[in-house]
Amino acid sequence: MALPTASAAADDIVVSDEKPSGYLWMIALIAALGGLLFGYDWVVIGGAAPFYEEHFHLTNAADRGWAQSCALIGCLAGAVISGWLSDRFGRKGLLVVSAILFAISSIGTGMAGSFDGFVLWRILGGVAIGLASNLSPMYIAEIAPSNTRGRLVSLNQFTIVTGLLLAQLVNLWIAQKMPQAFGWLGADADKSALLGWNQTSGWRWMFGITAVPSLLFLLGMLVVPESPRWLVRKGRTEEAGRILARIGGDTYASRVLASIEDNVDTGGKVRVREMFDRKLLPILLLGIGLAVFQQWCGINVIFNYAGEIFKSAGYSIDDTLQNIAWTGSVNLVFTLVAMAVVDKLGRRPLMLAGAAGLAVVYLLIGFCYSRGILGGSVLSLVLVAIACYAATLAPVTWVVIAEIFPNRIRGVAMSVAVFCLWLACFILTYTFPIMNEKLGAANTFWIYAAICVLGFMLVLLRLPETKGKSLEQIEREFTD
Repeated sequence: MALPTASAAADDIVVSDEKPSGYLWMIALIAALGGLLFGYDWVVIGGAAPFYEEHFHLTNAADRGWAQSCALIGCLAGAVISGWLSDRFGRKGLLVVSAILFAISSIGTGMAGSFDGFVLWRILGGVAIGLASNLSPMYIAEIAPSNTRGRLVSLNQFTIVTGLLLAQLVNLWIAQKMPQAFGWLGADADKSALLGWNQTSGWRWMFGITAVPSLLFLLGMLVVPESPRWLVRKGRTEEAGRILARIGGDTYASRVLASIEDNVDTGGKVRVREMFDRKLLPILLLGIGLAVFQQWCGINVIFNYAGEIFKSAGYSIDDTLQNIAWTGSVNLVFTLVAMAVVDKLGRRPLMLAGAAGLAVVYLLIGFCYSRGILGGSVLSLVLVAIACYAATLAPVTWVVIAEIFPNRIRGVAMSVAVFCLWLACFILTYTFPIMNEKLGAANTFWIYAAICVLGFMLVLLRLPETKGKSLEQIEREFTD
């Protein structure tokens, strides 16, 4: 059966009257720490790039692109294994594994003695990102009441951008203040001495310090419960009921548990070929399309290549680091906006607004580069693009792909969608320096504008509204 169109009637929308309890917020926040590490580890490389590139003598676009994008190979692997392993061993256990991998890989990257070693440790860190990026939003979606699910899943995006900003601020402090603060350089050290320290040691601290929040995530995950929906699938209904009661009370638990049991399929291992069932394939393709669009809309090149973009706009290294911190601040503020409105305005209007807004901003950025209008003009437009993305596509895409897949196949289907997301991100990240060098910044951003127009059409024609509906209700509407 085809997907319901955006105009399809939703005659049985169920809005829960339960308010999120302190316990629910606690376990959602702990799970969302996976997003914080995802964001931190993903963006820390942007501030470190000018220094490790000099240290490892990376002089051509292909090598720089490989250094930036190699973690995505690990992301792909993590996304592939996360669905099958989480369906077999649970959501919680795999999130614990991701925390351990974050800690180990961050220390390993910081201690890398060669470029090959650097790449291998970054790939291992990418596995952790692939696991966390899939499992954190899925876990939160499975524990959240329907009327607050958008806000709680968006909490994962909030922690992602908190990680982005934290990485940017820590990078700035390490690059400019750390050696003097610890007495490794004299208070009167000039810029040349500071640059030399950053090229030998500073970038190592930028990566290695990620181990601290990794350990906090690990400790937190030891106290959160397993997903009730996964427990029901495994026949552990009483345990699921106790968790649901603690989240929303006995009445809430009995109603939700009955809904889950009516829809759950305990038929054993999910096989990939099931994704090609005529009822499920359109849902899978929609999830893949939205995941790919979130990456190919182009915003991640601003985070990963902020130094290169701002340098081309006429900024020095010091000014660039400060501008990167500004991008993180704007990202954080407008993610809060998304959290406030996603359960009120709905998923579809926000996705449409994000696609249209980014298309316009990229056209203007391309125009600025083509006319040589750089400096503050480019910085302002970059900040507008980030604000638009943070309030719309960044959090809402994760909400939607955590909602639309049926319970039985959610783990594997999200794994496939997130795999495609990271594959798209790899292509985007690897190709940007090459496109920028061959086509120029103006044409590169105009290409991203065209992709945003295509994404707008995908959302307009194929994405129905899901706000206020239980996961089981969404499943019935998509598959009946």
